[in-house]
Amino acid sequence: MSLQTLLSFSWSAMAPEFIILGVAALLTVLDLFMPNKQDRKVLGWIAIVGVLAAMVSLAGLVDRGTTSILYDTFRLDSFGKAFKFLLLGGSALVLFMAVSYEAKEGLEKYKGEFYYLFLTALLGAMMMASSGDLITLFVGLETLSVSSYILAGLRKKNQLSNESAMKYVINGAISTAVTLYGMSFVYGLTGTTNLLDIAAKLQSLADPQHVYMLGLAFLMIFVGLSFKLAAAPFHMWAPDVYQGAPTPVTAFLSVVSKIAGFVIIIRIIISVFGVAATEGPGSMPILLHMQNYLAVIAGATMIIGNVVALRQTNIKRMFAYSSISHAGYILVALTSMNYFMFDAIWFYLAAYLFMNMGAFAVIQLVAEKTGSEEIAGYAGLYRRSPVLAVAMGILILSLAGFPGTAGFIGKLNIFMGAFVDPSAHYVLASVMIATTVVSYFYYFGVLTQMFFRPAADDKKISSIPFGILVVIIVAIVGSVWMGIMPNTALDFLHNHFNQFHDFLK
Repeated sequence: MSLQTLLSFSWSAMAPEFIILGVAALLTVLDLFMPNKQDRKVLGWIAIVGVLAAMVSLAGLVDRGTTSILYDTFRLDSFGKAFKFLLLGGSALVLFMAVSYEAKEGLEKYKGEFYYLFLTALLGAMMMASSGDLITLFVGLETLSVSSYILAGLRKKNQLSNESAMKYVINGAISTAVTLYGMSFVYGLTGTTNLLDIAAKLQSLADPQHVYMLGLAFLMIFVGLSFKLAAAPFHMWAPDVYQGAPTPVTAFLSVVSKIAGFVIIIRIIISVFGVAATEGPGSMPILLHMQNYLAVIAGATMIIGNVVALRQTNIKRMFAYSSISHAGYILVALTSMNYFMFDAIWFYLAAYLFMNMGAFAVIQLVAEKTGSEEIAGYAGLYRRSPVLAVAMGILILSLAGFPGTAGFIGKLNIFMGAFVDPSAHYVLASVMIATTVVSYFYYFGVLTQMFFRPAADDKKISSIPFGILVVIIVAIVGSVWMGIMPNTALDFLHNHFNQFHDFLK
């Protein structure tokens, strides 16, 4: 590629990515030359400024039309921009949690590593959101994954952290191999890795053997990516990793990494298999034939996540299974495959970002004050810190899908979307209602501990670190605002990202 060709590209489309890359490189150099005894918290504040700067840069690109550079391997479209706002917003909240995190068990020495590894993971997620090629999608996925493996095991002297990192690496390697093998089938059938070129060639697919191979490719890619989502029955790593990882890392895996997982699934599944013909041009896409497989995964994820959560005594493990169940709810929207699918998924992920991030901020603070992550440790929290108890109560009600909260509107959008298609998914919608009711038992169990059980320790939690306070306020405001005035979020989506399906063109 000549210098003239390189200069001809509209590099401003990658401005948010360049900012994150530059800040990550800066933090690496600063951490290397800073004295060992100096507090690394300043690196966290620099990272926060970098993420906020990337959000401002992205906001400046909102009104720009679809821009494709590097031979369609990077596409700045409405789909990518909408999900990048979620990725950057969630990352900013994680960093606010991280600067208030009390590093223990050897993490003090490696706290600086957290910030630039975290930004590297974020960069991979952002690349996935704008990828127009299987290769860049895979590179972005692995940039996110490898950074996440290291982040999960940062507490090197903690046995649970070591165990979680090992399980995460093993399961991640298996899922990566399965995903890549499925991608190789797609490449073999089309002779290209560009998503638009793949879609164009698969529209005329007619050979039954090729259709069969494409079906296998779909199953392998979806199964491999289901590991990333912690969708059942590929969820076995999530509880151990969530429990063993530092709480800011757990929040990152629960929210930002999950958003990235759905981004890559939509990019590949919809753009490739949503147009692949099964019996020649004009025939039904292969994705519609695979709806039953998606429905089985969605139903199993909701059932396993909510039922197993009932038996958990550790709150981070409980939230791990809660995260699994929420992945199942979003998979219901993906299974429905109606015109409102993108809106429902984006809104639910935005609501999930607020309510889950705020809950983990409270979990982090209570664990640091009490030294325990057991649900029983929340007994009498209302008497020790009414502010924390009320905040946690609001966020749990939103997670449970109680009316007046963002979680309720998000579930309602998905539930109603299940009936839009002519072949309505009545069974899946029924499972969604039943499992939501089941979730009330373990969510309300935490509320019972906080408000109706006597406190084992009457010591007040008087001070709330600034970073935790910011996360809790943003989470509460977001959860209530999106629950009372959901149209404002949807109007923002439609007004600024009205070409939400432009990644198909």
